[in-house]
Amino acid sequence: MSTATYTVVGMTCGHCVNSVTEEVSQVPGVSDVQVDLASGGLTVVSATDVDDAAVRAAVEEAGYEVATPANDVPAPELQVVTAEGQGSGCGCGCR
Repeated sequence: MSTATYTVVGMTCGHCVNSVTEEVSQVPGVSDVQVDLASGGLTVVSATDVDDAAVRAAVEEAGYEVATPANDVPAPELQVVTAEGQGSGCGCGCR
């Protein structure tokens, strides 16, 4: 059993959480997906090592971005990512 954690940027509502959950659940080998709206936390469980690139691609397909850990990027290169859309501010366009 393998577990990987990520931080998803740009989610603002339950629809956002559902979109990320649905896309990541489709990654081959993934057996469980937990998404926390408040923290942006994404936990992915699979029988073998999680395919990091596939998880990131699934999050992007849902319309969001996986944050890069601060220790992987020099501070001057960090960017603030904001959601674009309507209504609540998320990319899903909900109100």
